[in-house]
Amino acid sequence: MDFKGAYTWGNFQFLLDGFLVTLEVAFISILLSFAIGSIVGILRYAKIPVVSAALAVLVEIIRNLPLLLIIFFTYFALPEIGIKLEIKWAAIAALTIFEAAMLSEIVRSGLLSIERGQIEAARSSGLTYVQTMQHVILPQALRRMVPPIVSQFISLLKDTSLAVIIALPELTHNAQIVNGQNVNYIIPIFLLTAVMYFAVNYTLSLLAKRLETRQRSPKVKVNSQQAAQSLGA
Repeated sequence: MDFKGAYTWGNFQFLLDGFLVTLEVAFISILLSFAIGSIVGILRYAKIPVVSAALAVLVEIIRNLPLLLIIFFTYFALPEIGIKLEIKWAAIAALTIFEAAMLSEIVRSGLLSIERGQIEAARSSGLTYVQTMQHVILPQALRRMVPPIVSQFISLLKDTSLAVIIALPELTHNAQIVNGQNVNYIIPIFLLTAVMYFAVNYTLSLLAKRLETRQRSPKVKVNSQQAAQSLGA
């Protein structure tokens, strides 16, 4: 093991460049997958004829496929039908598709966790379905969804390493290139790589635990009658 040779400024900067790509891909994928997953989850919860059933089938198919297969599909198969994506956007597309399916289930489960009585009370107070969703269901459901959503984001960040298979210049890919310089660099470089992943993921896990603790503490429930009165004011 050659820690001194491995931990040069040039190698560290190269790894940092890869880590920035990892964070960029993860950040964009998180935003897109959360938006798409939320829409899909709400549509499934609404039980719209045909639409909800079709989305349920699509979500189940994606959730039961390996992410690696989806990465292969976006990078190698899509060009066969005329859709060619750059490596970074192929990785983002694959991660977004996979994570959106996962997040849609979290959103749907969060919405289903709200007691039916609150929904009925809100509707009987004069709120429309959309107003009930906006002012009664979603505020409570979001608080319950935050911890599992953060945990899913942690998984997404770690899953970016799978994009090494299509040569995305992310952290794991760059670590392999540095290791190729000298066999004695393998342990030092992988240790440094692990520390970089751990630093971000552990911070997010602490955030998830903190949010989960706050979720378990007593909270004031949304009063549907007050919501109806405020809307009518």
